[in-house]
Amino acid sequence: MMVTRVAVIGILIEDPDSVEQVNALLHRYAPYILGRMGIPYREKNINIVSIAIDAPQDVTNALSGELGKLPGVNAKTAYSHVITTIEG
Repeated sequence: MMVTRVAVIGILIEDPDSVEQVNALLHRYAPYILGRMGIPYREKNINIVSIAIDAPQDVTNALSGELGKLPGVNAKTAYSHVITTIEG
């Protein structure tokens, strides 16, 4: 049995050298990602990314934690109350 929870991860990328690492992490977690929106804020030289995810909470926490360890990257997660139990 697997329990998943819908969440949103907000990501601010202030170090352009970390963009490739962020994309690699998001690719690794792609099976759980519902959607992604990225906004390059060129005037401030930052990228703003929002990820919608439906995954077990430990997977979401792992992604957010790995993102936050990258230089110049801040990541925060907001969880919904929508929880799904999958038999298997």
